[in-house]
Amino acid sequence: MEEGKNTDRSDDLYSNAVRAGKRTYFFDVKSTKGNDLYITVTESKKSTNNGRVSYQKHKIFLYKEDFDKFREGLEDALAKVDELKDAPDSITEAYTSVSFEELG
Repeated sequence: MEEGKNTDRSDDLYSNAVRAGKRTYFFDVKSTKGNDLYITVTESKKSTNNGRVSYQKHKIFLYKEDFDKFREGLEDALAKVDELKDAPDSITEAYTSVSFEELG
């Protein structure tokens, strides 16, 4: 890190880490210089290669105009998971009936 550089990030408003096995998910609420809110979701996965530990990170940015659509999509997917857990035989049928044309 550069000496004298200000490490106080005023755009970070909230952070929540969720540990799940070898993965950790970070949910961060941030603001732009114009005070618009956005969320970053980061997946960090621990891996070992020849005894050396490293972390693979993947990040997505969610902007305020997409919050409602993202929530709807996530809630829909989670509801489908709950539905499929109750009917394991329908899992294959559900995946084979997906049409990529529906995705637009």
